[in-house]
Amino acid sequence: MKLKRITIAVAIAMMMAGNAIAAPATTRSATPAFELDFTDAAEKTVNAVVCIKSYASRQANPYGDQGGYDPFGLFDFFFGTPQQPRRQQPQQPKKNEPVQTGLGSGVIISADGYIITNNHVVDGAERLEVLLNDNSSYDAQVIGTDEASDLALLKIEASGLSPITYGDSEAVKVGEWVLAVGNPFGFNSTVTAGIVSAKARSLGTNKGGNMSIESFIQTDAALNPGNSGGALVNLNGELIGINSAIYSNTGSYSGFSFAIPTTIVKKVISDLKQYGTVQRAKLGCAVVELDAKLAKEKEITAVKSGCLVKSVDDMTTAKELGLQEDDVITAINGVDVHNFAQLVEQISKFRPGDNITVTYYRNNKQYSKTGVLRNSQGNTELIKKGDFADIGCAFMKISDETKKRLGITNGVQVQGLQNGAVKDAGIKEGFIITELNDMAVNTADDVERIYNKVMKSGDEHVLIAKGIYPTTGKKYFYAINLGE
Repeated sequence: MKLKRITIAVAIAMMMAGNAIAAPATTRSATPAFELDFTDAAEKTVNAVVCIKSYASRQANPYGDQGGYDPFGLFDFFFGTPQQPRRQQPQQPKKNEPVQTGLGSGVIISADGYIITNNHVVDGAERLEVLLNDNSSYDAQVIGTDEASDLALLKIEASGLSPITYGDSEAVKVGEWVLAVGNPFGFNSTVTAGIVSAKARSLGTNKGGNMSIESFIQTDAALNPGNSGGALVNLNGELIGINSAIYSNTGSYSGFSFAIPTTIVKKVISDLKQYGTVQRAKLGCAVVELDAKLAKEKEITAVKSGCLVKSVDDMTTAKELGLQEDDVITAINGVDVHNFAQLVEQISKFRPGDNITVTYYRNNKQYSKTGVLRNSQGNTELIKKGDFADIGCAFMKISDETKKRLGITNGVQVQGLQNGAVKDAGIKEGFIITELNDMAVNTADDVERIYNKVMKSGDEHVLIAKGIYPTTGKKYFYAINLGE
């Protein structure tokens, strides 16, 4: 199209200059013509995307008066703030009366009212209102949330809704056209178009640890505050991602947007619906991304990319597979992993108890081994919200040498710390718990026994953990709130 316009412009200019040119009767462009039609995909999507309004008391608003927050510096979660008309003085709410504190989007995934959105859209809200494309309104219940993936599952009491169709985010190609549908600045059912700019993009908050899941689809479709939790779809109108973050100096669109791929979304949402919490498996090794410098240093010539193993934890799948330091992981179940984000995405598709095949290189020779994935406790059990296994870490025995060095006679060490009650209490990785509620602990079974006793009691469900940090020798105590 651009070539055609330029050709016409040049011809007109030459004719105006007095140049007589004999044009052939018919002409054909060297570039084949094509048309892009987004209407079908948009029609399939707009009725499946909803507006989500959050309400909270002023003192309970987690985002402050400005709404939104910026955990990444230039990377923003674009949770919109309610827009106030200019020159209009807003009425002051009564004390402790919930007011609208944010605006986001969601995606209907079932005709009976299940809706996907971002965790940061619902976090801290006292009430959630869902507005459908036909302007009908419903109060929403939170079924489950997952901070690590920034996803949440809501439910409204409705029927006959228009759910979206899941697509395959792994089949998406860089350069492919996509549409983003959401409610930027409160403008309902807004559709923008762009292309997939990159896949398996990390925003840099997870440097090989266990804290968050990052393997975003990067796109240049325009997104703004209020788009959070909305749909990223292909030209068939199939969901390939949940819009979650933008790259911005201002909090508004600056060229790049990021969506959580459906490979992660489907697994997390299925777990939240079935169990109330995410069944998170772990491989059990620390890795760094292989680059040219590391490859030269380690004399690795067979591969140019992958995840270089730095250490292997006990009681893990990595240990069972026999992975060692300086092995290079290149594929999971036959799917290539060139970086840490891709490795996280592949592992996040599975639950504890699932078999996976890991392809890796050792001494420039390729190997493939199959093992069973475990949870953070080192076993294959599935958990339900409120179970002991949902406490958010494993409790490991400590050696006699460590006890002697620290001057203690018993204790268990916190390892594999994830989101949960232990982390919420402020406990850090490696902390050694010597007493729980004034009772000595020496094994994970001791901890579980005390946990079950507290949960069955009519008192407050709180564990008082006393212990010591082995690196500093400083003693601390923490209150672990187990909830209801």
